[in-house]
Amino acid sequence: MKDRDNFYKKLKNQLDDTTSFPSDYLYKFIVSTEGNKVALVKDIFKDKGATITTKKSKSEKYNSISVVIHIENSNQVISYYKQAEKIEGIISL
Repeated sequence: MKDRDNFYKKLKNQLDDTTSFPSDYLYKFIVSTEGNKVALVKDIFKDKGATITTKKSKSEKYNSISVVIHIENSNQVISYYKQAEKIEGIISL
């Protein structure tokens, strides 16, 4: 868990250094096509004004999900990542 805390602390510093908030932010995730994982990702951003696109891999085993959403600050960026990491097997890019 300490590694996650360090990761998010570093990410927050990078975001604060490189991004002028508020701004649009692009999230990219990869999830298995099995189960309802795409729906779970969509639920995180539901009613938030996000633009979500999905694409199946050639093997049709995975979906890539791109989410563009207007973000107010680096803490909000991290909050969405923390919600997404609860989805089993998700990969955040």
